[in-house]
Amino acid sequence: MEIVFLAFILILSIFLGFELINKVPATLHTPLMSGSNAISGITLIGAIVSAGSEHEFIATVLGTAAVAFASINVVGGYLVTDRMLGMFRKKKAEGNK
Repeated sequence: MEIVFLAFILILSIFLGFELINKVPATLHTPLMSGSNAISGITLIGAIVSAGSEHEFIATVLGTAAVAFASINVVGGYLVTDRMLGMFRKKKAEGNK
């Protein structure tokens, strides 16, 4: 029964996420994505805790992989945000470089 309940939650979250993202205007995709990637910092903390646990070898391996993926996600989110904010900066005049 538990696996059916978990599968239902997974399918419901996929459907809900798809519907929500489709309703977001194109101008808000970048800020939404960069904000959600920054929230991955919370995932990074959990991954570090999991990687540092001394319970099972597989937990350490999966925790280390989670640290790597969450780090990529966080750094990517900040790079996207920086690029997005760069589009709104005033451009310097050609002669005043």
